[in-house]
Amino acid sequence: MSQLVVQRGLQRGPGQGVRRGPRTRPLIASVTALALAALLTVLLPQPAGAYPPDLPSKAVAQSELDALTVRAESSSAPYDRDLFPHWITIDGCTTRETVLRRDGDGVEVGSDCYPTAGSWYSEFDGETRTAPADVHIDHVVALSEAWDSGASEWTTDRRQDFANDLTGPQLIAVTAEVNISKSDHDPAEWVPPLASKRCAYAKMWIHTKSRWDLSVDPAERTALQPLLDTCSY
Repeated sequence: MSQLVVQRGLQRGPGQGVRRGPRTRPLIASVTALALAALLTVLLPQPAGAYPPDLPSKAVAQSELDALTVRAESSSAPYDRDLFPHWITIDGCTTRETVLRRDGDGVEVGSDCYPTAGSWYSEFDGETRTAPADVHIDHVVALSEAWDSGASEWTTDRRQDFANDLTGPQLIAVTAEVNISKSDHDPAEWVPPLASKRCAYAKMWIHTKSRWDLSVDPAERTALQPLLDTCSY
């Protein structure tokens, strides 16, 4: 895939008149087959890990970016990762285990919900791992970045919700190497090694900051626009 998200919908070719008669039947059959294949692409479940949830369109992301508050990063107290309770357990699975199941392919789990088999494609660098220990769950907007962008004023419960956000595109399975490289950098300091993933990365970042009402600093805002401009939709 050239981007994290798969474009959904039927593709139509240029409109052409169809001659009636014996020669139209193969054409109609061909068009019907193509339409059916496209419809199945829409209706059938997409491969695990193909895209994060709630990824916005380019137009929506642009509107969100334009509305973000731009200000220098600051916080009322020093950052402490423990202020963001993460990998909480819900229905017997931790958030990390849930993302591993969601983003992996052919994932099997034991009675403790931990994967015993599967493979994970890392969207940021294009690498695949088969051992869950080699897979990290990246907070797209790092917890320390969130802290300096407004989360220092939140309650602990809200920070917990942010750190375990499965609804938006804030958590994604990646290789340990790319997660360590990304660390707590923002888009002015780090972008995915794969250029084809930078559009989706910008969408994920913008949408997360918008959903959680977090600010962006001037350099971050400047860096996001050209990344979003690479998107085709």
